[in-house]
Amino acid sequence: MSSSESAAATPLPPVTQGFLISSLLGCSILWASGFLFIKLSGDTSPFVIAAVRGLLGASSLAIFFKLQGKALLPRPEELKDWLFLGTFNGWAPNVLVSYALTQITTASAAMVQAAGPLIVAVIAHLLFADERLTRRRFLGVLVGFVGMGILIGPAAFPESGISPMGSLAMVAVTLSYATANLYVRTIKRADPSRLALGQQVCSGIPATILALIISGPGAFAVVPSHLGPLLALGIIATAVPMLMFMRMIRSAGPTRASMVGYLLPVWTALLAVLFLDEHLGARECLGGAVILSGVALVTFSGRRKPAVEA
Repeated sequence: MSSSESAAATPLPPVTQGFLISSLLGCSILWASGFLFIKLSGDTSPFVIAAVRGLLGASSLAIFFKLQGKALLPRPEELKDWLFLGTFNGWAPNVLVSYALTQITTASAAMVQAAGPLIVAVIAHLLFADERLTRRRFLGVLVGFVGMGILIGPAAFPESGISPMGSLAMVAVTLSYATANLYVRTIKRADPSRLALGQQVCSGIPATILALIISGPGAFAVVPSHLGPLLALGIIATAVPMLMFMRMIRSAGPTRASMVGYLLPVWTALLAVLFLDEHLGARECLGGAVILSGVALVTFSGRRKPAVEA
C-alpha cells in the first residue's frame, strides 16, 4: 500500500486540544502504574504476568461489551488485526517489559520506552503523506536518539553495572509498540473498542499457552499471593488505557497519540520513588531529559492537518 493510499484510507476527524490533553494525561498515568504493579508482582514469571495481564484485560473488556449488548466474536475481516495487535501491542511487549523490570529500574525502563514517539515519527514520515517530518521535528528525532545513547549506551561496558539485556528488552518493547501504533493507522475502518478487545484476547491466549509451555502450570501457583497487583495490572493499567489509546490513534493519528511516551517516564519515575524506594542517578536524569526534549520537538512543532478522504 502506497503512502497516499494509506493516508486516504484512514480519514481522521478534527481533534480538540481538550480531548487530546485529557486522553494523554489519563492514558499515561494509568499505563505508568503498570510498571509499578509488575514490580509488586514479585518473582512471578514474565510469561505468567503477560498471560494474566492479557486474560484480565480481555475479561474486563468482554464484560464492558456484554453490558453494551455488543458482539464479542471477531468478524472475519477483524481477525488479522486482532492477531497482529495481540502480538505487537500485547503478549510480546508484555513479556519483554516483565523481564526487563527484573534487570533494570522502572524509571530507566520507562525512559527507554519514551523514545517510542521518535520511532513512530520517523516511520510515519515514510508511510503517511500527512505525517511528514519538518526540519525541527527531524532535529528532535536526532536529539532523542542521543538521549537514548546516554541512557543505554553505558550498558555496553560490563563495568557499568547496567544490564544490557534489560536495556535491549526495552528497546524491543519500544519497537514493538511503534509497529502496532502505525499498523492501527493503516486499518481502513475499525471500532477502537473492538481493536482493544481483540488485542487483549489475542494477547492473553497466546501468552497463557507460552507460559504453560515454557514456565509450566506450576508457575501460576504464585498468582493468588500477588492477586491484588495483577488485578490492577490487567484492569487499571491495561484494559482502561487501551480503550483510550485506540481511540486516540484513530482520531488523532499515531504521531500525536504516541505523545503518551512523553509523559510516561514522568509518572513512572514519580511512582517508583514514592512506592518502590528507587533513586534516579545523574545519567538517568540527563538521558531522560534529552529524550523528552527530542520528543517535545517532534510532537509540538506544528499541528497536523486532518487527512481527508479521497
